[in-house]
Amino acid sequence: MKYRVLGVMVIILAVFVSACSPSTPHQAIGTLERDRVTFTATANEIIRELPVVEGSLVTAGQVLVRLDTQNQQAILARAKANEAKAMAYLLKLTNGERPEDIAAAQANVAQAEALFVETQKSYRRQVELVARKLVSQSDLDSALASRDKAQAALNSAKEEFSKLTAGSRVEDIEQAKAELDANRAEVALQTQKLAELTIVATRDGILDNLPYNLGERVSTNSVVAVMLANRVPYARVYVPAPYRTQFTPGKQVTVHVDGVENSLTGRVRWVSHEASFTPYYALTENERARLMYLAEVDLEEAAAQLPSGVPAQVDLSTFAVSGD
Repeated sequence: MKYRVLGVMVIILAVFVSACSPSTPHQAIGTLERDRVTFTATANEIIRELPVVEGSLVTAGQVLVRLDTQNQQAILARAKANEAKAMAYLLKLTNGERPEDIAAAQANVAQAEALFVETQKSYRRQVELVARKLVSQSDLDSALASRDKAQAALNSAKEEFSKLTAGSRVEDIEQAKAELDANRAEVALQTQKLAELTIVATRDGILDNLPYNLGERVSTNSVVAVMLANRVPYARVYVPAPYRTQFTPGKQVTVHVDGVENSLTGRVRWVSHEASFTPYYALTENERARLMYLAEVDLEEAAAQLPSGVPAQVDLSTFAVSGD
């Protein structure tokens, strides 16, 4: 009896060792997955709206989170005011001076000319009177100073009139244009920042998580929403090395999902070029069969209702094993 029990134990041990020996599996094992998309806050603001509940289906462009916009709206208003100011200044330079200002400058020129003529005549009379010794030299000097002063005033009035009628300098106009462009760019930037306070879905999918509650203040770059992007999940599996050469993008495969009675049809979308278990160069020929290559398999429409994270297996029994 003792030897019979010992024999049974030896058989069980042999089966166990055989099961643990290196062999090539006939399935690529993995799980159902969806692309995980995270949305972060672009400013340190308070959450004002959470219009979608967790677990809901969302479409691209649908609002997920609204942050407070009051501060950013004020910044945008100031940027728009600076843009309007720069535009008005450029219009002033390009349109020229008002006709009223030009007319006033022209009147100043006429007034200065009249004054100069009067002082010139007074100076000539003083010259004659000094020659006849009827007035002193100081009176002549005073008349000369008055004439020179009137001459300077006339020249100044003429220059002012020429400035108003000649228009703005090209350099000033180009500087005003550059200033306007800079203000327009600032308005565009602040408008974009305002839009980013309303966080919208970038793809169709399922809203998976809202880490913050309504009314909480979030910090910049903190995650405020997480969604699973794909409506139909894909199988992320590990392909054994002997099947890697046959497991190529575009190949149709059969996928089994735990808890689903019928198998699903899938198509290989992507296979990694690098083994998941390294260093591959240190393995023997038998050990290389244990290498796994990460792959993704798109599933048919029937898998749309399946949850993420469920174990899945891709059938490899129809593949030719490399090296056979």
